[in-house]
Amino acid sequence: MSQLTPIPITSIPGFAFGHYTDLDAGTGCTAIVAPEGAVGGVDVRGAAPASRETDLLRPENTVDRVHAVVLSGGSAFGLEAASGAMRELEERGIGLDVGVGKVPIVCSSCLFDLAFGRADVRPSSMSGILAVRDAFDRTERNETGLEEGCVGAGTGATVGKLAGPERCMKAGLGARAFQLGPLMVGAVSAVNAVGNVIDPATLRPIAGMRATADGVDILNMEEAMLAMADQLAMPLDRTNTTISCIVTNATLTKAQATKVAQMAADAYAHTIRPTHTTNDGDSIYVLASGSLPADASERIPLDLMGLVATRTLEAAIVAGCTEATGLLGIPAQRDLTSDVA
Repeated sequence: MSQLTPIPITSIPGFAFGHYTDLDAGTGCTAIVAPEGAVGGVDVRGAAPASRETDLLRPENTVDRVHAVVLSGGSAFGLEAASGAMRELEERGIGLDVGVGKVPIVCSSCLFDLAFGRADVRPSSMSGILAVRDAFDRTERNETGLEEGCVGAGTGATVGKLAGPERCMKAGLGARAFQLGPLMVGAVSAVNAVGNVIDPATLRPIAGMRATADGVDILNMEEAMLAMADQLAMPLDRTNTTISCIVTNATLTKAQATKVAQMAADAYAHTIRPTHTTNDGDSIYVLASGSLPADASERIPLDLMGLVATRTLEAAIVAGCTEATGLLGIPAQRDLTSDVA
Protein backbone atom coordinates (compact mmCIF):
# COMPACT_ATOMS: atom_id res chain seq x y z
CA MET A 1 0.00 0.00 0.00
CA SER A 2 1.17 3.51 -0.74
CA GLN A 3 2.66 5.39 2.18
CA LEU A 4 1.79 8.73 0.59
CA THR A 5 -0.56 10.73 2.79
CA PRO A 6 -2.71 13.42 1.10
CA ILE A 7 -2.25 16.88 2.61
CA PRO A 8 -3.48 20.38 1.65
CA ILE A 9 -0.97 21.98 -0.70
CA THR A 10 -1.20 25.13 1.42
CA SER A 11 0.30 23.24 4.37
CA ILE A 12 3.74 23.06 2.74
CA PRO A 13 5.91 25.68 4.50
CA GLY A 14 7.36 28.55 2.51
CA PHE A 15 4.68 28.94 -0.14
CA ALA A 16 1.48 30.87 -0.82
CA PHE A 17 -0.96 30.31 -3.69
CA GLY A 18 -3.39 32.67 -5.37
CA HIS A 19 -5.64 32.91 -8.43
CA TYR A 20 -6.97 35.56 -10.75
CA THR A 21 -9.96 34.27 -12.73
CA ASP A 22 -11.98 35.84 -15.57
CA LEU A 23 -14.81 33.41 -16.33
CA ASP A 24 -16.44 35.70 -18.88
CA ALA A 25 -13.31 35.87 -21.03
CA GLY A 26 -12.25 32.29 -20.23
CA THR A 27 -8.75 33.04 -18.93
CA GLY A 28 -6.76 33.69 -15.77
CA CYS A 29 -3.49 33.16 -13.93
CA THR A 30 -2.17 31.45 -10.81
CA ALA A 31 0.70 32.65 -8.61
CA ILE A 32 2.88 30.32 -6.57
CA VAL A 33 4.76 32.64 -4.23
CA ALA A 34 7.85 31.90 -2.12
CA PRO A 35 8.19 35.04 0.05
CA GLU A 36 11.54 33.94 1.50
CA GLY A 37 12.75 32.60 -1.83
CA ALA A 38 13.03 29.00 -3.00
CA VAL A 39 15.64 27.09 -4.98
CA GLY A 40 14.26 26.46 -8.45
CA GLY A 41 14.62 24.08 -11.35
CA VAL A 42 12.71 23.60 -14.61
CA ASP A 43 12.15 21.02 -17.31
CA VAL A 44 10.71 22.01 -20.70
CA ARG A 45 9.62 19.10 -22.92
CA GLY A 46 7.09 20.65 -25.27
CA ALA A 47 8.05 22.22 -28.58
CA ALA A 48 6.03 25.43 -28.22
CA PRO A 49 6.71 27.01 -24.80
CA ALA A 50 5.84 30.56 -23.80
CA SER A 51 8.06 31.21 -20.81
CA ARG A 52 10.13 33.71 -18.84
CA GLU A 53 13.35 33.34 -16.79
CA THR A 54 13.81 29.63 -17.48
CA ASP A 55 17.50 30.14 -18.38
CA LEU A 56 18.04 31.66 -14.95
CA LEU A 57 17.18 28.26 -13.43
CA ARG A 58 19.97 26.44 -15.23
CA PRO A 59 22.33 25.04 -12.59
CA GLU A 60 25.40 26.87 -13.93
CA ASN A 61 23.77 30.30 -13.60
CA THR A 62 24.28 32.35 -10.47
CA VAL A 63 20.87 33.39 -9.11
CA ASP A 64 19.63 30.54 -6.93
CA ARG A 65 16.43 31.94 -5.42
CA VAL A 66 13.00 32.29 -7.03
CA HIS A 67 10.26 34.37 -5.40
CA ALA A 68 7.31 33.32 -7.56
CA VAL A 69 6.18 31.21 -10.47
CA VAL A 70 3.21 32.54 -12.43
CA LEU A 71 1.20 30.09 -14.52
CA SER A 72 -1.01 31.98 -16.94
CA GLY A 73 -3.43 31.79 -19.82
CA GLY A 74 -3.24 34.22 -22.71
CA SER A 75 -0.46 32.57 -24.71
CA ALA A 76 2.70 34.72 -24.83
CA PHE A 77 0.57 37.77 -24.02
CA GLY A 78 0.03 36.24 -20.59
CA LEU A 79 3.69 36.72 -19.68
CA GLU A 80 2.65 40.25 -18.76
CA ALA A 81 1.07 38.83 -15.60
CA ALA A 82 4.54 37.98 -14.29
CA SER A 83 5.53 41.65 -14.54
CA GLY A 84 2.58 42.54 -12.33
CA ALA A 85 3.54 39.83 -9.85
CA MET A 86 7.07 41.25 -9.81
CA ARG A 87 5.78 44.76 -9.03
CA GLU A 88 3.55 43.52 -6.22
CA LEU A 89 6.39 41.55 -4.64
CA GLU A 90 8.65 44.60 -4.84
CA GLU A 91 5.97 46.65 -3.05
CA ARG A 92 6.10 44.05 -0.27
CA GLY A 93 9.89 44.20 0.02
CA ILE A 94 10.41 40.75 -1.48
CA GLY A 95 13.24 40.06 -3.90
CA LEU A 96 16.95 39.66 -4.54
CA ASP A 97 18.88 42.41 -2.74
CA VAL A 98 21.03 44.19 -5.33
CA GLY A 99 22.10 47.06 -3.10
CA VAL A 100 19.95 49.77 -4.64
CA GLY A 101 16.75 47.79 -4.17
CA LYS A 102 15.23 44.33 -4.33
CA VAL A 103 14.54 42.54 -7.59
CA PRO A 104 11.88 39.80 -7.30
CA ILE A 105 12.77 36.76 -9.39
CA VAL A 106 9.57 35.65 -11.13
CA CYS A 107 9.45 32.75 -13.57
CA SER A 108 6.42 32.20 -15.75
CA SER A 109 4.88 29.89 -18.33
CA CYS A 110 1.69 30.41 -20.31
CA LEU A 111 -0.85 28.21 -22.04
CA PHE A 112 -2.85 29.00 -25.15
CA ASP A 113 -6.51 29.74 -24.38
CA LEU A 114 -7.12 32.51 -26.92
CA ALA A 115 -9.40 30.27 -29.00
CA PHE A 116 -11.52 29.29 -26.00
CA GLY A 117 -12.96 32.54 -24.68
CA ARG A 118 -12.23 36.08 -25.81
CA ALA A 119 -9.02 36.26 -27.82
CA ASP A 120 -8.68 39.98 -27.08
CA VAL A 121 -8.74 39.54 -23.27
CA ARG A 122 -5.64 38.07 -21.66
CA PRO A 123 -4.11 38.10 -18.19
CA SER A 124 -2.48 41.48 -17.70
CA SER A 125 -0.03 43.02 -15.29
CA MET A 126 -2.96 43.79 -12.99
CA SER A 127 -4.01 40.12 -13.15
CA GLY A 128 -0.61 39.12 -11.81
CA ILE A 129 -0.86 41.73 -9.06
CA LEU A 130 -4.26 40.40 -8.02
CA ALA A 131 -3.09 36.77 -8.06
CA VAL A 132 -0.19 37.62 -5.73
CA ARG A 133 -2.46 39.64 -3.45
CA ASP A 134 -4.85 36.69 -3.35
CA ALA A 135 -1.98 34.43 -2.28
CA PHE A 136 -1.07 36.68 0.64
CA ASP A 137 -4.71 37.23 1.59
CA ARG A 138 -5.27 33.46 1.79
CA THR A 139 -2.22 33.10 4.02
CA GLU A 140 -3.46 35.84 6.34
CA ARG A 141 -6.84 34.10 6.57
CA ASN A 142 -5.12 30.74 7.25
CA GLU A 143 -7.06 29.13 4.41
CA THR A 144 -6.39 25.46 3.72
CA GLY A 145 -6.60 23.99 0.25
CA LEU A 146 -6.76 25.72 -3.11
CA GLU A 147 -9.64 25.92 -5.57
CA GLU A 148 -9.33 23.59 -8.56
CA GLY A 149 -11.02 23.31 -11.94
CA CYS A 150 -11.94 26.38 -13.98
CA VAL A 151 -9.92 28.84 -11.95
CA GLY A 152 -6.68 30.74 -12.42
CA ALA A 153 -4.44 29.44 -15.17
CA GLY A 154 -6.88 26.58 -15.81
CA THR A 155 -9.88 28.78 -16.60
CA GLY A 156 -9.54 28.39 -20.37
CA ALA A 157 -7.88 24.95 -20.44
CA THR A 158 -9.19 22.20 -22.72
CA VAL A 159 -7.97 18.74 -23.80
CA GLY A 160 -8.49 16.31 -26.68
CA LYS A 161 -8.10 18.63 -29.66
CA LEU A 162 -6.92 16.38 -32.50
CA ALA A 163 -10.30 16.74 -34.25
CA GLY A 164 -10.62 20.43 -33.48
CA PRO A 165 -12.25 22.45 -30.69
CA GLU A 166 -15.80 21.25 -31.39
CA ARG A 167 -14.95 17.76 -30.09
CA CYS A 168 -12.63 18.65 -27.21
CA MET A 169 -13.47 18.67 -23.49
CA LYS A 170 -13.02 21.15 -20.69
CA ALA A 171 -10.10 20.73 -18.34
CA GLY A 172 -8.69 23.08 -15.75
CA LEU A 173 -6.27 23.47 -12.87
CA GLY A 174 -5.44 20.74 -10.36
CA ALA A 175 -3.60 21.17 -7.05
CA ARG A 176 -2.65 18.13 -4.98
CA ALA A 177 -0.04 17.37 -2.30
CA PHE A 178 1.31 14.38 -0.39
CA GLN A 179 3.57 13.70 2.58
CA LEU A 180 6.03 10.82 2.93
CA GLY A 181 7.62 10.89 6.36
CA PRO A 182 9.02 14.41 6.75
CA LEU A 183 8.97 15.05 2.97
CA MET A 184 6.13 17.21 1.65
CA VAL A 185 5.49 17.63 -2.08
CA GLY A 186 2.72 19.52 -3.87
CA ALA A 187 1.87 20.15 -7.50
CA VAL A 188 -0.20 22.76 -9.34
CA SER A 189 -1.00 21.95 -12.96
CA ALA A 190 -3.00 23.75 -15.64
CA VAL A 191 -3.99 21.02 -18.10
CA ASN A 192 -4.36 22.27 -21.67
CA ALA A 193 -3.03 19.32 -23.68
CA VAL A 194 -3.71 18.43 -27.28
CA GLY A 195 -3.99 14.84 -26.06
CA ASN A 196 -6.44 12.91 -23.88
CA VAL A 197 -6.12 12.62 -20.10
CA ILE A 198 -6.32 9.15 -18.61
CA ASP A 199 -6.32 7.69 -15.10
CA PRO A 200 -2.77 6.30 -14.73
CA ALA A 201 -3.98 3.52 -12.40
CA THR A 202 -6.80 2.16 -14.55
CA LEU A 203 -5.87 3.61 -17.97
CA ARG A 204 -9.50 4.67 -18.33
CA PRO A 205 -10.17 7.99 -20.12
CA ILE A 206 -11.08 10.99 -18.02
CA ALA A 207 -11.35 13.71 -20.64
CA GLY A 208 -10.38 14.07 -24.28
CA MET A 209 -11.47 13.93 -27.89
CA ARG A 210 -15.12 12.94 -28.20
CA ALA A 211 -16.35 10.72 -31.03
CA THR A 212 -18.87 13.39 -32.10
CA ALA A 213 -19.46 17.02 -31.26
CA ASP A 214 -22.54 16.16 -29.22
CA GLY A 215 -21.41 12.72 -28.03
CA VAL A 216 -20.26 11.33 -24.71
CA ASP A 217 -17.75 8.70 -25.85
CA ILE A 218 -14.03 9.53 -25.74
CA LEU A 219 -11.95 8.17 -28.59
CA ASN A 220 -8.48 6.74 -28.04
CA MET A 221 -6.52 9.57 -29.64
CA GLU A 222 -3.33 7.62 -30.22
CA GLU A 223 -5.24 4.92 -32.10
CA ALA A 224 -7.08 7.62 -34.03
CA MET A 225 -3.75 9.16 -35.05
CA LEU A 226 -2.48 5.80 -36.30
CA ALA A 227 -5.70 5.20 -38.23
CA MET A 228 -5.40 8.63 -39.85
CA ALA A 229 -1.69 8.20 -40.63
CA ASP A 230 -1.96 8.94 -44.36
CA GLN A 231 -4.10 12.04 -43.86
CA LEU A 232 -3.17 13.25 -40.38
CA ALA A 233 -2.99 16.99 -39.84
CA MET A 234 -2.59 18.46 -36.37
CA PRO A 235 -4.98 21.41 -35.99
CA LEU A 236 -4.46 24.55 -33.89
CA ASP A 237 -0.69 24.49 -34.39
CA ARG A 238 1.29 25.38 -31.21
CA THR A 239 -1.89 26.20 -29.32
CA ASN A 240 -1.72 23.79 -26.37
CA THR A 241 0.42 23.31 -23.26
CA THR A 242 0.30 21.74 -19.81
CA ILE A 243 2.15 23.94 -17.34
CA SER A 244 2.96 22.85 -13.79
CA CYS A 245 4.80 23.86 -10.65
CA ILE A 246 5.96 21.39 -8.01
CA VAL A 247 6.72 22.67 -4.51
CA THR A 248 8.51 20.86 -1.71
CA ASN A 249 9.85 21.51 1.78
CA ALA A 250 13.09 19.71 0.89
CA THR A 251 16.49 21.39 0.74
CA LEU A 252 17.75 21.02 -2.83
CA THR A 253 20.43 22.50 -5.07
CA LYS A 254 19.44 23.93 -8.45
CA ALA A 255 20.82 20.80 -10.14
CA GLN A 256 18.77 18.57 -7.83
CA ALA A 257 15.61 20.62 -8.37
CA THR A 258 16.16 20.34 -12.12
CA LYS A 259 16.53 16.55 -11.86
CA VAL A 260 13.28 16.29 -9.86
CA ALA A 261 11.56 18.32 -12.60
CA GLN A 262 12.94 15.97 -15.25
CA MET A 263 11.73 12.90 -13.37
CA ALA A 264 8.31 14.45 -12.73
CA ALA A 265 7.84 14.86 -16.48
CA ASP A 266 6.98 11.16 -16.44
CA ALA A 267 3.64 12.21 -14.95
CA TYR A 268 2.74 13.79 -18.28
CA ALA A 269 3.49 10.54 -20.11
CA HIS A 270 1.49 8.55 -17.54
CA THR A 271 -1.62 10.74 -17.77
CA ILE A 272 -1.65 12.46 -21.18
CA ARG A 273 -1.82 10.51 -24.48
CA PRO A 274 -0.08 11.65 -26.64
CA THR A 275 2.13 14.12 -24.80
CA HIS A 276 5.09 16.45 -25.48
CA THR A 277 3.89 16.97 -29.05
CA THR A 278 4.96 19.69 -31.45
CA ASN A 279 1.71 21.43 -30.50
CA ASP A 280 2.43 21.47 -26.74
CA GLY A 281 4.73 23.74 -24.72
CA ASP A 282 4.89 21.47 -21.66
CA SER A 283 6.92 22.91 -18.77
CA ILE A 284 7.46 21.86 -15.14
CA TYR A 285 8.97 24.05 -12.44
CA VAL A 286 10.25 22.79 -9.10
CA LEU A 287 10.57 25.08 -6.08
CA ALA A 288 12.25 23.88 -2.87
CA SER A 289 11.71 26.01 0.23
CA GLY A 290 14.36 24.28 2.34
CA SER A 291 12.18 24.24 5.45
CA LEU A 292 13.18 20.58 5.81
CA PRO A 293 16.82 20.91 6.95
CA ALA A 294 19.62 19.78 4.66
CA ASP A 295 20.66 16.87 6.88
CA ALA A 296 17.09 15.50 6.87
CA SER A 297 16.77 16.07 3.11
CA GLU A 298 20.03 14.24 2.47
CA ARG A 299 18.58 11.12 4.10
CA ILE A 300 15.86 11.03 1.44
CA PRO A 301 17.21 9.73 -1.90
CA LEU A 302 16.72 12.16 -4.77
CA ASP A 303 15.20 9.36 -6.82
CA LEU A 304 12.56 8.91 -4.12
CA MET A 305 11.78 12.63 -4.22
CA GLY A 306 11.41 12.37 -7.97
CA LEU A 307 8.99 9.46 -7.61
CA VAL A 308 6.87 11.34 -5.05
CA ALA A 309 6.88 14.41 -7.32
CA THR A 310 5.74 12.25 -10.23
CA ARG A 311 2.86 10.72 -8.28
CA THR A 312 1.84 14.14 -6.98
CA LEU A 313 1.84 15.69 -10.44
CA GLU A 314 -0.19 12.76 -11.80
CA ALA A 315 -2.83 13.46 -9.16
CA ALA A 316 -2.85 17.17 -9.98
CA ILE A 317 -3.28 16.55 -13.72
CA VAL A 318 -6.16 14.15 -13.11
CA ALA A 319 -7.77 16.64 -10.70
CA GLY A 320 -7.46 19.35 -13.33
CA CYS A 321 -9.97 17.34 -15.38
CA THR A 322 -12.19 15.79 -12.70
CA GLU A 323 -12.65 19.14 -10.92
CA ALA A 324 -13.36 21.10 -14.11
CA THR A 325 -16.88 22.19 -15.01
CA GLY A 326 -18.38 22.86 -18.41
CA LEU A 327 -17.77 26.41 -19.58
CA LEU A 328 -18.59 28.43 -22.69
CA GLY A 329 -20.27 25.44 -24.34
CA ILE A 330 -17.44 22.92 -23.77
CA PRO A 331 -18.45 19.97 -21.54
CA ALA A 332 -16.30 18.63 -18.73
CA GLN A 333 -15.81 15.10 -17.43
CA ARG A 334 -18.49 15.53 -14.77
CA ASP A 335 -20.98 16.42 -17.51
CA LEU A 336 -20.51 13.13 -19.36
CA THR A 337 -20.36 9.40 -18.79
CA SER A 338 -17.46 8.48 -21.06
CA ASP A 339 -15.87 5.33 -22.41
CA VAL A 340 -13.22 4.68 -25.00
CA ALA A 341 -15.01 3.95 -28.25
